[in-house]
Amino acid sequence: MAKLKAFYKWLTETKLGFFLFVIVLFWLKTYFIYVNKFNLGVTGPMQHFLLLLNPLPAAVLLIGIGLFFKGRKSYWIMVVIDFLLSLWLFSNILYYREFSDFLSFSIIKTSGSSSDNLGKSIAGITQGSDFLAFFDIAIIIILLATKVFKMDVRRLKLKISLLIEALAVTFLGINLTMAQKDRSGLLTRTFDNNYIVKYLGMNAFAAYDGVKTAQTNAIMAKANHSDLQSVQSYIKKNYIAPNPQYYGVAKGKNVLVIHLESFQQFLIDYKWKGKEVTPNLNKLYHANDTISFDNFFNQVGQGKTSDAEMMLENSLFGLQSGSAMSSYGTSNTFQSAPAILAQQAGYTTAVMHGGAGSFWNRDNAYKSFGYDYFMPLSYYKNKKGYYIGYGIKDKLFFDQSIKYIEHLPQPFYLKMITVTNHYPYDIDKKNQSIDKTDTGDKTVDGYVQTAHYLDQAIGELMDYLKKTGLEKNTLIMLYGDHYGISGNHHKASAELLDQSSFNNFDNLLFQRVPLMFHMPGLRGGINHTYGGEIDVRPTLFNLLGIDDRNFIQLGHSLLAKNAPQIVAQRNGDFITPEYSRVEGSYYYTKTGKKIKHPSKAVKAKLAQISNTITSELSLSDRVITGDLLRFYTPPNFKAVNRKDYSYKKKESLSRLRRQERKKKSSLYYQNGKKTTQSKFKTDAPELEEK
Repeated sequence: MAKLKAFYKWLTETKLGFFLFVIVLFWLKTYFIYVNKFNLGVTGPMQHFLLLLNPLPAAVLLIGIGLFFKGRKSYWIMVVIDFLLSLWLFSNILYYREFSDFLSFSIIKTSGSSSDNLGKSIAGITQGSDFLAFFDIAIIIILLATKVFKMDVRRLKLKISLLIEALAVTFLGINLTMAQKDRSGLLTRTFDNNYIVKYLGMNAFAAYDGVKTAQTNAIMAKANHSDLQSVQSYIKKNYIAPNPQYYGVAKGKNVLVIHLESFQQFLIDYKWKGKEVTPNLNKLYHANDTISFDNFFNQVGQGKTSDAEMMLENSLFGLQSGSAMSSYGTSNTFQSAPAILAQQAGYTTAVMHGGAGSFWNRDNAYKSFGYDYFMPLSYYKNKKGYYIGYGIKDKLFFDQSIKYIEHLPQPFYLKMITVTNHYPYDIDKKNQSIDKTDTGDKTVDGYVQTAHYLDQAIGELMDYLKKTGLEKNTLIMLYGDHYGISGNHHKASAELLDQSSFNNFDNLLFQRVPLMFHMPGLRGGINHTYGGEIDVRPTLFNLLGIDDRNFIQLGHSLLAKNAPQIVAQRNGDFITPEYSRVEGSYYYTKTGKKIKHPSKAVKAKLAQISNTITSELSLSDRVITGDLLRFYTPPNFKAVNRKDYSYKKKESLSRLRRQERKKKSSLYYQNGKKTTQSKFKTDAPELEEK
């Protein structure tokens, strides 16, 4: 009892005791809010531990500033810092409820649509329990006012204050080390702000975002119109005209982009134990009315899927480090495919995705790209067993998407992002319909099972398109976003491909992913042109008859007769029909033999290709990091205003219904204002378990 009284006296009559009390209250409050106010997707003991730990180091570091002062000032400085941290927490609760993301300096700085809309509706979105963010402040002030806490006016020894700050920094380092071990590339890839908060905490996210914003501002501040002129000069000089034989053959048609997650080209026609892994995609690939590319490569960097989307929509590369969509998607100016198609050809534009809207900053970047609608996970039923890895299973995703597809006014530009064929390639037994491979590599062996499931889902969607007649009026584009099996699995890759060995050059060729354009009546065939994701938009525009001469883009139509066929990799490697470079070594592409003693002519050719690669990657980086498109608006194009877009479900669907009634061109109207849901047939076992 005496010890308890002594502790109570220390707690209420010393500065360190008050500091401990403030920290513990702030810690418990913050953890409670993390768990109950945010959807951070915490899984596994490590993530739960880090979520519990991460409020502490930053709180000790910041509130501990008050320990350096003497007298009453010391106490009130700690209270004020605690209040400011609580206000930041409260603001993020409101912002997250509205936008499923955290406040960033770029959002605050630009006062964009997000902050404007939040300000207008702040009363409507506030809940009484949100004020728990200030609960500890109220308690502390009451205890100080009633003199339960007696202020210790003595100055604390400097070495004690410094030791506390040093311990806070040490714990921050430990927190970061543990987080990086559990999630490699946490701070460099920046795929979701939820991950930063989950692992490092709200205050660490604010510091990280501040540093990132300062770096971005420094680069943007130096950028000017002359920087853009050099980019325009290069693009004009190297412009490749589209193929006139294909120009506009799909004019006015719907465009359905099917995003094949982690899907590599080798899966086409691949058999395991005599069974086709992807029979539906094989059929499409070889169809007479499908243009299929067998030398099409992914070109992603750390941004993975987001890099693929950046190239698809903008014909600009991802960044050397991190994700362009995450870092620049909110604030930059873009002249993207959806905005161009909406303005120049009257398209309704939409993305459907059974995963979190905040992942890769999609809920912000899509507004900058000019997408009319974005239907993420919040638009879908997510029952137990529906979700796997990064979103709803593909069959369930397609099934639930019908109610949105049939109401899109035509012509539409729709991107559907699949997720089931995503690392770690694990799917529940009831959805397995092909055996795993037997390389012994756990990462690799499940790949054919999830790819087979994806293929089945594609088959079900294609059947629906045929039954409803949508296929006749739709250009269907299927593309693989990036590799599924990384370069860390050479032995298993060799076994899959039935090769005696698998080296870095083989891995470079392994970066092939599918690209197909399918439309009834299209003059198809397998096209051997070398190209990459940077070339998708110009190729699509070639088919749609969209004039792209005045747009800033670094790709070329793969249908063009004089396509350059130089495929850049984000790390500077490249592939051409003749030569390839990987990790500083050069190879003959057709034979795979290393070029050891190149002739003078070969040296000159390799230098020319390398210069092209370096120039285009550099120019693309300058466009994005300098936000250079703000200095230029192409003819017949109106700059995208993010304030014009909202993806809140109720508001968005209401707007879609109004647009549908006005245009009367949706599949629903064409079907006599009757749903076509019954025409989508799926064997998804989850729907049978009712």
